[in-house]
Amino acid sequence: MPDSPKLDPISLRLAAANALIRRRRTIKPKDMSSRPIENEHLAAILENGNWAPTHGMTQPWRFFIFTEDGRQRLADYLQSLYKKVVSKEDFQEAKFEKLGAQPLQAPVIIGIGMSRQKIEKVPEIEEIEAVACAVQNMHLTASALGMAAFWSSPPICYTDDMRKWLGLGDERDKCLGFFYLGWPESEEWPESTRDELSEKVTWVNS
Repeated sequence: MPDSPKLDPISLRLAAANALIRRRRTIKPKDMSSRPIENEHLAAILENGNWAPTHGMTQPWRFFIFTEDGRQRLADYLQSLYKKVVSKEDFQEAKFEKLGAQPLQAPVIIGIGMSRQKIEKVPEIEEIEAVACAVQNMHLTASALGMAAFWSSPPICYTDDMRKWLGLGDERDKCLGFFYLGWPESEEWPESTRDELSEKVTWVNS
């Protein structure tokens, strides 16, 4: 029987990238176990976030790490902020309870911040896009480790109160949500699908 054709180095690298990108899943805190996250794994996730693309090298991402008792502090503040900014008519007890419970279901929560360029040469949208790329890097790294991850952005995270509480001092800075990290409770990795790419691509040839 003839030998299988050998893959060239470029094909091997592409296959590895394809596998990792298509493996990435959102796994919410309720489906995470209590197993702690090793410091070296967290360091790798943060370092890869730091290597995101950035226009003008502004590197606008800022990370705030909540672990151990810090998770309770975050949970308490999320609930108090929800009470403060939501009207009595719009208040939902289920959302209030979820804000208090969710941070305690993940071993690590990373507050995601955007530090605005002081001279504002780079448009704000490009700073936000850079932070999103950093989160994607972190999510892919978590998936490579077999770790569960979830980027949450409840409306209260965009408030000035949340920005100030995190320590983002400039009024142009923003909180862009929270990145929950843990190990999946289930041994079965979730499946997912995407719509046909042809429905989302337009070719312009002339």
